[in-house]
Amino acid sequence: MIDLAGGPERLVPHVKTHKMAEVIKMQLDAGITKFKCATIAEAELLAETGAKWILIAYQLVGPNVQRLLDLKAKYPDLQFASLVDSLESAQMLNNKSQDQPFHVFIDVNNGMNRSGHPVNEDLLFLYKKIAKLPNLHLQGLHVYDGHIHDADFEERKRHSDADFAPVEALRDQLVAAGFAAPMIIAGGTPTFNVHTLRQGVLLSPGTCPLWDWGYGDLLLDQPFQHAALVVTRVISKPAKGIITVDLGHKAVAAENPIDRRFRFLNLENYEVLSQSEEHGVVRVADWDALEIGNLLYAFPYHICPTVALYETAAVVVDGELTDEWEVRARRRRLTI
Repeated sequence: MIDLAGGPERLVPHVKTHKMAEVIKMQLDAGITKFKCATIAEAELLAETGAKWILIAYQLVGPNVQRLLDLKAKYPDLQFASLVDSLESAQMLNNKSQDQPFHVFIDVNNGMNRSGHPVNEDLLFLYKKIAKLPNLHLQGLHVYDGHIHDADFEERKRHSDADFAPVEALRDQLVAAGFAAPMIIAGGTPTFNVHTLRQGVLLSPGTCPLWDWGYGDLLLDQPFQHAALVVTRVISKPAKGIITVDLGHKAVAAENPIDRRFRFLNLENYEVLSQSEEHGVVRVADWDALEIGNLLYAFPYHICPTVALYETAAVVVDGELTDEWEVRARRRRLTI
């Protein structure tokens, strides 16, 4: 990640993939100083692990506003920021501010249509309005383009460049209007190596430290290696040609179709037929060679929600079990 970015100072890695203090410590030791997360629990994990600059890449409403205030009170020397995408949400934070202003980024929707303000003529107006709110400190723009996942790098770059052009135009408008150039945090994993080519843009990949089957097959231009597996065993051979493993949809991310949930590392010529809560049913070619209790290793198609299903991760180095790490921020609440 650091090599692609050109230095740790450009990185704002997302912790939602791993949710583990040990991985955060690795990144801190490598010189990374800024981090992104999605929940108060992840922000608290970052704070207690030693991170000093934390962006909660989410629009906080309801009780989460008070939770952020409590988090700031617990760690007064740290900088926490969150997202706003409307004057209403900005005023909500402005009115709740106590001793210190809220640091905020405007969440920009440049095509994903999940959250954020559209890149139109009203966005400059919104920026100016939020910049005047007395209890907010507007730091810049957050531009997540998770809708861009073309397999071919050049096509992905063309798509990203087209969708990012209005953001660059907005930056120029802001500077022309007398504002300091805004901090821009852009992209996720698929467009990570596209945004490295832009000047003045910070980068926020997430999946890279663990990697998964989905991005491993899609993003052949990114040089990351798999670092996480799900271990499963054969628990039944209920019919000729069929095995059942203890890899149900409570054990691996199940938001994708049945053929895109996991891939076995040490089994060939098979078809995943179905999953229930604790069972995975698989048609295999070499049924006779498999025995009850056989160990299988599975690459998740989507590692981030898979990690969140586990309380701990077993750490294996050179084939030896060396440690066990708590997936602490899988919880919705730590202490706050």
